[in-house]
Amino acid sequence: MTDVTEDFTTGVGNSRPDADTRGHVPGDSSMWFFVVGDLIIFGVYFVVYMYFRGQNHELFLHSQARLSLDVGAVNTVMLLSSSLFVALGTVAARAGNSAEALRRFWTALAFGAAFPLLKMFEWIPEISAGLTPGTNLFFMFYYVMTGMHLCHVALGLVIMCFVIRNLKTSQPPKISFVETGATYWHMVDVLWLVLFALLYLMR
Repeated sequence: MTDVTEDFTTGVGNSRPDADTRGHVPGDSSMWFFVVGDLIIFGVYFVVYMYFRGQNHELFLHSQARLSLDVGAVNTVMLLSSSLFVALGTVAARAGNSAEALRRFWTALAFGAAFPLLKMFEWIPEISAGLTPGTNLFFMFYYVMTGMHLCHVALGLVIMCFVIRNLKTSQPPKISFVETGATYWHMVDVLWLVLFALLYLMR
């Protein structure tokens, strides 16, 4: 009975590994405040985009066809893979396995870092071909929204580096800090999924 109680307290070796997190909001409350606010701001952009798309359907459709769907799809896979390893790393950190959590967060960082590199490979040919924010309304939305998202990705990569530092230097690591970083990164992933659907897939 004592062993089970100790396992419940530490969250390691528990027969119900989710018991210590049931009813628990992961991460810091201030990060959730930021995430909700950010989602509202992007939501406004999405609604405005949809309104103007409805008013200029042919223009948006023709402009959308000039984007690289392949690069957009690969970027989506990169972010989804990164978020998967962030989730796995968070689980490992909660279980007290800092070494495994560290490996998984390094992998997540590598996948995440591929996103801005691929975005540059996408933007440079487009800009070289004269497709700039001043080309038309679609490309204005395209560069503004993907540019804002890219800034979020860059911040997320910095936060992930601090999470990795926390896992390496803090014994035991601060789980709330790991969860806070994971919460932000998952928001970045969700925003991209919506952007990918609106800008690349919607017809």
